[in-house]
Amino acid sequence: MSSRYIGMNQQNGSRITDLDHVRQSVRDILITPVGSRVARREYGSLIPELIDQPQNGVTRLRVMAAIYGALSRWEPRIRLNTINITGAINGSMVVELTGYRADGGPVDLSVELGA
Repeated sequence: MSSRYIGMNQQNGSRITDLDHVRQSVRDILITPVGSRVARREYGSLIPELIDQPQNGVTRLRVMAAIYGALSRWEPRIRLNTINITGAINGSMVVELTGYRADGGPVDLSVELGA
């Protein structure tokens, strides 16, 4: 079976495919502040702006909206159904996403953001 998506691992330069490539792209989109890419100012998400906000329901909803908006715009290979956010004591956040690939197959991935 051939790979749908092929790319390079940002950490070590090795080859990554399919869901690992999508996961890496999702993480890159979410941790990149909007306005920080020179040639593509709109790329990224608003999550970095929400880092120091109080950990309450309003901020949680804003983070979910930032995730949905950024991935809807910048990651055409997936369509989201659910977003679940889990915070950790060390300041990191785990984002669990479920939905569908562009070809209709299911997607279930987890991405750690932060520390």
